[in-house]
Amino acid sequence: MKKIFALLLAVVMVLSLAACSGGADKGSTLVYGSGDYDSINPIMNEHCEIKHLLFDSLVKLDKDGKPVASLAESWTYDDTTLTYTFKLRSDVKWHDGEKFTADDVKFTIEAIMNPDNGSENYPNYIEIKEIKVISDTEIAFILSEPNYAFLDYMTMSILPEHKLQGEDMWESDYFKNPVGTGPYKLESWDVGQAITMAKNEDYFAGAAKIDTIIFKIVTDDNAKALQLKEGTLDLAQVTPKDAQSFKDAEGLTVYDMNTSDYRGILYNFWNPYWQENGDLIPAISYCIDRQAIVDAVLLGEGFVAYSPIQLNEYNYDGVEKYDFDLAKAEAAFKAAGCEKDAEGFWCRDGERISFTINATPGDQVRIDMAQIAAQQLQEAGLDVKANVPADGIDWGGQECCIIGWGSPYDADDHTYKVFSTDAGANYSGYSNADVDEWLKKARQTNDDAERAEYYKQFQIAMAKAPAYTFFAYINAMFIADSNIKGIDANTVLGHHGVGIFWNVTEWTIE
Repeated sequence: MKKIFALLLAVVMVLSLAACSGGADKGSTLVYGSGDYDSINPIMNEHCEIKHLLFDSLVKLDKDGKPVASLAESWTYDDTTLTYTFKLRSDVKWHDGEKFTADDVKFTIEAIMNPDNGSENYPNYIEIKEIKVISDTEIAFILSEPNYAFLDYMTMSILPEHKLQGEDMWESDYFKNPVGTGPYKLESWDVGQAITMAKNEDYFAGAAKIDTIIFKIVTDDNAKALQLKEGTLDLAQVTPKDAQSFKDAEGLTVYDMNTSDYRGILYNFWNPYWQENGDLIPAISYCIDRQAIVDAVLLGEGFVAYSPIQLNEYNYDGVEKYDFDLAKAEAAFKAAGCEKDAEGFWCRDGERISFTINATPGDQVRIDMAQIAAQQLQEAGLDVKANVPADGIDWGGQECCIIGWGSPYDADDHTYKVFSTDAGANYSGYSNADVDEWLKKARQTNDDAERAEYYKQFQIAMAKAPAYTFFAYINAMFIADSNIKGIDANTVLGHHGVGIFWNVTEWTIE
């Protein structure tokens, strides 16, 4: 690429020497503006764009969200015995040269299923009754009940048993020096600065075309935009506001990509405030002007949200959407026994309805959403403040925060594990017996009509007793050096806009 800059202390000498010698091939290096990592652990949590480079899974999803072969060459499903059987590739090696086998698959999924490990992904595998290693290249999963999202969950990264056997699945040093089977190998990790990966020349699907990818740690959204303009980043996701300044930038391309990624207010039902006042959430939701948030924060790069599966084929458009309506809000507050004080604030039992909305530090979109929502709620007569906690989100102690999730493919994904009682990614403590029932029924049938009805009832039940106040689905705005070729602008990205690297082995730099 045409931009030659000092990236960070660890690589500045290499770049400088190459530039002086005239032999530099900057085209072999891509610098991506990344969030920070304290470990790389794709099975315990999922906020991990880097997993697409370092790891592989049994199956992967193509650009249309359909399962295709990866570490597994093929698979079958026996509906009578509820058994998925996978035939694995025999030519795959870990980055350290050890052979990949079915034992690695069994080890990985059992680690997720182990309740002592506390993986947020364990609800995806609760139906597994037995994992049977048939041979090095064949493995079977026998279920106790149907789970028709199971193939989607076989997109989980597989980890090496020989590196992690007997290790703590959170604290092991492995997660700071991971070994995978993916198209890139970890070369170096300068903590808080950069993670450098070199292409895996022996990759079973063919070596990637870009030699080196550097995840440069840039935790602040505004800093990412500045460094793209300076040329010290080649690719980064930016806020919709920042993206506007790149529309006519020479040598840079704006990718406006669809996502299943939504934002809204998560209410913490472990907090006594919502245990006492959770019935007020519908009234609060009527006070939010979602379109104003889309216009002001996203600049139209997104749309109003009302459901966690709004982009899915099983979305029910007739659900209560809680459109902005202060008259309905007033009626709901009064029905709950609330009245306004002399200054126009809604009160219950003599106490103002008052809470704080937290937003993640460095995430300007969430910060802006929290501030606008707080202002709107203040104008509606609620004593609400926005806050950006310096130490990050206190999930168990806070009153509420701006949340983000996304369900890009099967409707079970990011619904069952997010909204089921005590599920691994249920960070709000939400519990609703009707929601539990409908989500379980929906994952147990592959009949389209039945699934549509079950997900309809799930959405109705959750709208009656909301877990969140939904705001908006947001587009992912990526800025890339125009010399990068192969980025698929049409794929639907997931939570946090993750997924742009799904076809990274095909990218080139001219």
